[in-house]
Amino acid sequence: MPAINPLFLALLVAGVLLVIGVVLMNWLQERRVRRRIDSTFRKPAGGADSDRVEPQLGDESSAPAPTDDVAEPAQAYGEEEMIPDPADVAVVTTPSGPSRMEKAASGPDPDIECVIMLQPEQQVTTHALSGALAMRTAKPARWLARRGPGLPWQSLDGGAPGPWTELATCMLLANRAGAASRADLEGFVEATASIAASLQASYALPNVAAEAARAEELDRFCADLDVQIGVTLLKSGGGQIVGTRLRGVAEAAGFKLSSAGQFDYMQDDTGTMLYALQHPKQEPFTLEGLRMAGTPGVVFVLDVPRVADPVRVFDQMRLAAKRMAQSLEATLVDDNRRPLDDASLAAIRAQVQATAEALREANIEPGGPRALRLFG
Repeated sequence: MPAINPLFLALLVAGVLLVIGVVLMNWLQERRVRRRIDSTFRKPAGGADSDRVEPQLGDESSAPAPTDDVAEPAQAYGEEEMIPDPADVAVVTTPSGPSRMEKAASGPDPDIECVIMLQPEQQVTTHALSGALAMRTAKPARWLARRGPGLPWQSLDGGAPGPWTELATCMLLANRAGAASRADLEGFVEATASIAASLQASYALPNVAAEAARAEELDRFCADLDVQIGVTLLKSGGGQIVGTRLRGVAEAAGFKLSSAGQFDYMQDDTGTMLYALQHPKQEPFTLEGLRMAGTPGVVFVLDVPRVADPVRVFDQMRLAAKRMAQSLEATLVDDNRRPLDDASLAAIRAQVQATAEALREANIEPGGPRALRLFG
């Protein structure tokens, strides 16, 4: 019987330990997120009374419409990141920008917004609310209106003329730029009070201190779910990918160079960006730069909370990355420039799935209105 090669045994043991490590890491990450969801979004049974209602995100589609006494909403976020293994995946942070707001109003969302309801003494038109629509706020805000109790809410920037019998102004409590501060909320409340006075409308102002605390809490919570996956593609042998070659391969694969200096892969029917190709040094790609110079590689970036069905999108991105690596004679690597094998990519996929499940458990549907506001 031939002797067993010691190197083969060592590799076999290392493979088993790697699989066990990946499973354990995913289990610990999921357990940590579930604990945070339980502590942040659920009111403890039999808890002592307090001045603030404990946060709990309800289903946006089934949440009751706010009344004059706006219920205390919910929670908070920052800049933490979840990754399956720092050696296997890079979490990429992109600059914050204005929150993407939905044109079709879904009604006030007191779980993630500071909501103030206004009841004008007389019906008002959208034209009469031009001052309200021009109101500047520290965080993304929206004005909603309806023609009567129980009727659908409509966005005042949607062109509907009215007349309206009930109004709601809603300012987001937190996004990737951070939590709304007490000063931010005081400015929002004061501006709303001034507009209410001009409309001769009754209103009930929220507790600014409590709203600021909720904003901080929401900011902290969302940090655990703010996952952006980066998979790097480097030219084999330490060479450079010719810029014109990169552009040609990227465009043939369906990417388009955007004004932001990255190649975006868009969903045809909705125009939604699914994932992107970025410069490894986060420098913008330009047509002139690609014509004149090359790059050592590119980074495939998936913004998990902002896409519907993140696991399916990751699978699509992974396939695109492998095909592009073949076309450009490049290698998929981690942050430490170690090659990413199928086991490493499977671990990343498991993390994407765990994050999507945690978002849904908190009633934040990936790619849905709440996710786009919170992670904008």
